[in-house]
Amino acid sequence: MLRNFRALPAVLAGAALLTACGTQSAGPSAAQASGTPDSHGDSPCEARPSPSGATSGEPGKDGVTITGAGRGARPCVTFEVTNREKEPFTYTVTFEFPSSSGVGMEMAEQTVPSVGPGRTARGTFTPSGPEPGESGAPGTPKSGVQDSSRVRVAKVRSVPTAEAPSQEGACPPSGVHVYVDEGNAAMGLRAQGIRLRNCGTQPYRLNGYPEVQLLDASHRAVDSVNILRGGSAISTGTGADGSPQPLALNPGEQAYSVLVWRNTVTSGEPVNAPYARVRAQPGAPAVMVTPEFDLGTTGQLGVGPWKKDDNTRAPATGGPAGTPGPGRPDAVLQQ
Repeated sequence: MLRNFRALPAVLAGAALLTACGTQSAGPSAAQASGTPDSHGDSPCEARPSPSGATSGEPGKDGVTITGAGRGARPCVTFEVTNREKEPFTYTVTFEFPSSSGVGMEMAEQTVPSVGPGRTARGTFTPSGPEPGESGAPGTPKSGVQDSSRVRVAKVRSVPTAEAPSQEGACPPSGVHVYVDEGNAAMGLRAQGIRLRNCGTQPYRLNGYPEVQLLDASHRAVDSVNILRGGSAISTGTGADGSPQPLALNPGEQAYSVLVWRNTVTSGEPVNAPYARVRAQPGAPAVMVTPEFDLGTTGQLGVGPWKKDDNTRAPATGGPAGTPGPGRPDAVLQQ
């Protein structure tokens, strides 16, 4: 049985308060965090600047630097994101911070969209949820003080804004949204679902396989991995097998493709590719997703054909457009 291997712990990220350096302007939705919105208001983090520029004393990680830490019932830090690329990039920052119980660490992601080339965006990170000592929050009393200096940047991922994922929003000019799931793993076998939802007003036709290009942490193409059509050479029963069939998706309907690989390591250098550039079909706009491929030394990635997902509901059935069926991906990427 495949099981989820990428989901973060059940933690919560707070809303960000972003401003931009230089001439860049950050609107009200300039940063969005995963998890439950902060229910404690929008009061800013009263963080004290760190003399070293980072609360942990560590240098900035992949363009992200923690610049100050506050003291209070919940961790609170200020940070900066600097885009060193030549086009706007959207950043997903994973923060590690002390748990509300005071035992162990938790993680949460925060997205900083569309940082212009050569620009720096400033943000605030505060985990949402009940404060220690409130109803449902175990651990330290309400008067306790969290050590914000223990908050650190665990991981940074970035994609060109023109190819960035989007959970919701207006239907793009292509007429479709492309989706990626959280990934599954069992005994070294990995499976990752990609979905496509017709958000337009006309039928959308597919026949074949999505185009997939692997990219390393610096967004460079990974040419050492053979992209296979179908997944049967890697494993059966993953959903990546079968032959492509002509599909006509009515508005609100979805199709899916399954990527499958193994992380077996024998001899040689293991291949890790955080990103994949995906096109629904030749000539379609690209979407850059972050499946975090750990391909070991196998040198193979199987790409399943597009299949219609009959378990999804169109808006007319009473559910939101493209409601995922059982076992199907549920994270959305805008194409």
